Amino acid sequence: MAEAAAGTPVGPAQLRAALGRYTTGVTIVTCLGAGGQPVGLTVNSFNALSLTPPLVLWSLRLESPSLAAFSDAGHFGVSVLAEDQIDLSRRFASSADEKFSAGDWAPGAAGVPLLVGAVAVFECSKVSQQTAGDHLLFIGEVLAVHEQATTPLVYHAGHYRQLGELL
Repeated sequence: MAEAAAGTPVGPAQLRAALGRYTTGVTIVTCLGAGGQPVGLTVNSFNALSLTPPLVLWSLRLESPSLAAFSDAGHFGVSVLAEDQIDLSRRFASSADEKFSAGDWAPGAAGVPLLVGAVAVFECSKVSQQTAGDHLLFIGEVLAVHEQATTPLVYHAGHYRQLGELL
């Protein structure tokens, strides 16, 4: 196994490459902006935090144009994408206008747009946020979940992937 020289800091490119070896699901996180407009972006930093109470977390770059909307929002939704929703993942990862003109969206209990047909959807009330390095970490209490038995979209080493056979 290759090791970094003692005292040599790990650089961003090296860290990004190594983190890319960790396979993740792909989500679209949504909220309502100050004017009530839907805001959303593709996120793979989503994780479970606690079962009791039910908490999840995700993070957003401090330089993101969506930072103010999510920072000010009291609720957010996390839609775990299905394999056939790859185009939505790409759309919400871009700076395209009218992102919500594609996909089938329904308002959650707090009005936050939730993706119909997602593998799982988490409706959350934001309980905290804090700066950590170059990201803002969001923690949400899960108020409701919706799930269906559909194949998820996964991401590994900079590429979308299909799940393989059960081991």
